[in-house]
Amino acid sequence: MTTLASIVIVLGVLIFVHELGHFLFAKWMGVGVLKFSMGLGPKLVGWKWGETEYVISVIPFGGFVKMVGQEDLKVQSPDEIKEEDKEKSFLHKGPLKRSAIVAAGPAFNFFLAFVLFTAIVIADGIHINIPQLGEIAENSPAAAAGFIKDDRVVSINGKLIKSWDEMVEIVRESSGKRLMFIVEREGKQVEIAATPETKKTKTILGEEIAVGQIGVMNAGKVIAEKVNPVYAVYYGALETWRWSSFIVMGIIKMFQGVVSLKEIGGPMLLADMAGKAAGAGVLNLLMFISIVSINLGIINLLPIPVLDGGHLLFFAIEGIIGKPLDQRKMEIAQWIGMGIIGLLMAFAIINDAMRYSDGILNFFRKIIGYSV
Repeated sequence: MTTLASIVIVLGVLIFVHELGHFLFAKWMGVGVLKFSMGLGPKLVGWKWGETEYVISVIPFGGFVKMVGQEDLKVQSPDEIKEEDKEKSFLHKGPLKRSAIVAAGPAFNFFLAFVLFTAIVIADGIHINIPQLGEIAENSPAAAAGFIKDDRVVSINGKLIKSWDEMVEIVRESSGKRLMFIVEREGKQVEIAATPETKKTKTILGEEIAVGQIGVMNAGKVIAEKVNPVYAVYYGALETWRWSSFIVMGIIKMFQGVVSLKEIGGPMLLADMAGKAAGAGVLNLLMFISIVSINLGIINLLPIPVLDGGHLLFFAIEGIIGKPLDQRKMEIAQWIGMGIIGLLMAFAIINDAMRYSDGILNFFRKIIGYSV
């Protein structure tokens, strides 16, 4: 599958699911839907069914559901709605119903991730990185204790160890503490004592932390363990929560300056990753869609005007003060939100250009006839 086809599939699925959430909840709450658009900008194709126009537009990075009582960035007053449209107007629904409609988009993104994670586990089982040792670092606690390559850790201080992650967690939290390992070596069990030494390392989010290490590498052997559908559902929910927590923490660390803004990626990075995921197989592509879907859901919940989170913030304030917010102030907030999103998109595109500068230069050189 080509990179272009991969990104079209990924974006198509994510946009459709997100907008479907808004659409279905709007219908459920009795709100009329005028347009369901996949994409932004000029219309490529479209058709009308009932009161709703369904559209596929030129720019694939987005989509929207336009409801009765909505007019792009202009904030309408309930008084501006025609009398015959008031019953199905978005603006004439209470804050709770409007909040449910707006929150449904991100909620469907989380639900998609949950469904895909569950389906992946049902189809392929849970992949477990077994606690088997690879290379042993010279002059390390592991080398001094007598560990050798291909030893498989069975237990630590009497606790059975099933995965590499379980072993790492215990070792990292035991700096300076003597640990008793039982390892399997050539069909026999061998008892080895080792004391992790304190080492500074960086987390995946770039934070420097001090942890215990014994100086062993992972052998990289993975097994797939089949599970029943009930556990698969639990695992799907757990993975959705884990990834959601990780992405939220990443955003927080970015605001704190721990994670560089250079990590923000744009359409080129997304397309590159989608192509690589598709090249690794269908299940890897589904995993990628799940993670990006969670990302999309979280970003949309940020309290920035124009995003779903910004609307939810407005509705919360309205519920607290007991009346709609001033129209002019909301319009100004919407334009400010558009500016913030525009800056973030520009920053992401610049980052992409820096990441793929060589490829971009080669592309243009080929166009104008230079050899490379």
